[in-house]
Amino acid sequence: MPELYADIIVDISHEKVDKAFQYRIPMHLQGKIETGMCVVVPFGAGNKQIKGYVVEVSERCKFDEARMKEICGITAKGVSAEERMIELAAFLRRNYGGTMIQALKTVLPAKQSVKMLEHRTIVRKMDREQIISLLGESIRKGQKAKERLLRELTEQENIPYEWITGKLGVSPATIRSLEGAGVIKIESERSFRNPVKLQDVCSHRNDLSPEQQEIVNHVMADYDGDNIGTYLIHGITGSGKTEVYLQLAEEMVSRGKQAVVLIPEIALTYQTLLRFYRRFGDRVSVMNSTLSPGEKYDQCRRAKAGEIDVIIGPRSALFTPFPDIGLIIMDEEHEGSYKSESAPKYHAREVAMEIARMHGAGVVLGSATPSLEAYHMAREGKCTLFKLTRRLTGGSLPRVNIVDLREELREGNRSIFSRKLQELLSDRLQSGHQSMLFLNRRGYAGFISCRACGEVMKCEHCDVSLSEHRDGSLVCHYCGYMVRKPQTCPKCGSKYIMGFKAGTEQIEQKLTEMYPGIRVLRMDGDTTKTKDSYEKILSAFANGEADVLVGTQMIVKGHDFPNVTLVGVLAADLSLGATDFRAGERTFQLLTQAAGRAGRGDRPGEVVIQTYQPEHYAVVHAGAQDYESFYEEEILYRELSGYPPVDHMLAVQLYGKYPDNLQKLAEELASYTGSMADNSQPLAKRLRVIGPAPASIAKINDIFRYVFYVKHEKYDKLVQVKDLLEHKIQIIQPRYESVQFDFDPMHIL
Repeated sequence: MPELYADIIVDISHEKVDKAFQYRIPMHLQGKIETGMCVVVPFGAGNKQIKGYVVEVSERCKFDEARMKEICGITAKGVSAEERMIELAAFLRRNYGGTMIQALKTVLPAKQSVKMLEHRTIVRKMDREQIISLLGESIRKGQKAKERLLRELTEQENIPYEWITGKLGVSPATIRSLEGAGVIKIESERSFRNPVKLQDVCSHRNDLSPEQQEIVNHVMADYDGDNIGTYLIHGITGSGKTEVYLQLAEEMVSRGKQAVVLIPEIALTYQTLLRFYRRFGDRVSVMNSTLSPGEKYDQCRRAKAGEIDVIIGPRSALFTPFPDIGLIIMDEEHEGSYKSESAPKYHAREVAMEIARMHGAGVVLGSATPSLEAYHMAREGKCTLFKLTRRLTGGSLPRVNIVDLREELREGNRSIFSRKLQELLSDRLQSGHQSMLFLNRRGYAGFISCRACGEVMKCEHCDVSLSEHRDGSLVCHYCGYMVRKPQTCPKCGSKYIMGFKAGTEQIEQKLTEMYPGIRVLRMDGDTTKTKDSYEKILSAFANGEADVLVGTQMIVKGHDFPNVTLVGVLAADLSLGATDFRAGERTFQLLTQAAGRAGRGDRPGEVVIQTYQPEHYAVVHAGAQDYESFYEEEILYRELSGYPPVDHMLAVQLYGKYPDNLQKLAEELASYTGSMADNSQPLAKRLRVIGPAPASIAKINDIFRYVFYVKHEKYDKLVQVKDLLEHKIQIIQPRYESVQFDFDPMHIL
């Protein structure tokens, strides 16, 4: 039998060992080692035993045969990676940077050290008369523990092992002695931890509207005709996208396939799970960060064993090891949480499309406010666009009131609640309807604006807002432009120029002062730290235990509360001031999603949007619930500025202990990148480098941060830039600095 060798990635997350090491496969393991397995190998001068992942098996020895080490063994525990998981890890490494081991740790869905749950049962092998005879003998000999166990066996043929060792106090040694004598046998049954704790949920099925049925028919006809692709469902809030997802998943399951349903926030898990559980029962499960390692481990085992048809969760659920995926659904596909913020910095939409290609599956994207990337894909003919234009309840979209906070200030109202919002809150409290107050805090911390006229201090060169630093300077974190903070507004001369200082706690306190006896629930980062806290707050609100739900952006996404007839958006334009080219898009999406929470039952809804910039196109189009008009304005801005999705952008992010060394490295890499530009090309088609500049938060935990950006119309060109920079970094070998890459970043560093 020929010698076999395995290329193995060792479990060390460091760039210097981001390569495969070859080991000899010993004779007793030949035929057992497969690509994707987790094995134990000797590593380094001391031959320390560590874990690694097999990426290739071959007969070719690449190194000196005499120095070749052997694999020690196969790890007994854990969900081993399949061959396509290795392929997927290679895709992540190639397209997003980072090390191969980081990519493998991303796609391998469970920790390798978690024990499997086992339920053991003591089963009587002798008849009752024989057990009574043995019992009498034990009594004569004074064998108390054996007596207790035999006495129970005279009454029961099967007894749980834990009950015998716990309640009866019988030692394992006593149990083994009876097993050895043929009195009993121990039966062991593997058990899975199940994080789904729903009971007595009645099955319910809604009839699909003609619009919904057309989508299902089209997608399934494509699948059955081997022409499956990517689909975007642009459906207004309340138009029944989830019902389409349910029907599509059911169609796939009926064909023996599995479905992955991605949701952007853990806060959405409960309601989504409830609806899928009604349709699929125990064949649906969840995968998210609130699960214990044991629960995650078992969901992977269940998926591989074919005990689950549908998995629900955030982006990590993509890597559930299903054998035959038929459909991947991304609900609220526009959400930024679908982008990983740690290396490799992948986007779930792109990875879902790659997984779908590997499985021959379809991808369905859904949103009331699609990302510009997804809508641009549809416009370019790269995916099929469907529209859902009517609410399932038959009701209309809510009436939207845009309140100019500048006018409120001029008329003497310095409260965080406009007069219109106060009036409508009082009305809802009297009528017994519920309200939601949304504080748009995303991006609030850094930017400065005028409270009298709404003017935001912006960079002269980048058309993004400047961030305030503690020394009183305003800085652009794209190009490094800096200016002193003005004492008065440069546009209107007002002295009311400042940041925004309101939080959910202050809002809750103000409500209780203004409306004695009001019942308020708060949902933000502080109130949702514990496991199941999302479900508890949402369930309490759904059950009518509060009049008002106050929260940050997590309350406006995907929730369905029929008794909510008022939504108030406080400081709607805070996100417009974020130092980010996506600020307008995020604001439009948040306002539209927030407005969509009102009037989802049979009562009409009303929305109050409070803003200092009522004329901004994102606010105007959100008030009109007009996505098409917003898209046309926003895509023109992206074209003129060279931002995604028209052009692509690579953020090169640098981290280090010493600011001078870090700045020098950033300037060296930026200059090297600039030398790659072909100056014979027109400027619009040329590689463009912006920066370097300090990050928006220049230091965290004594680690300094720098960034520069590279733009080009072709994504593949930026991948080449990343590859060349990685090679350059290997040559430089910086001692105290590290570099990460972020393609088409969702947030600036």
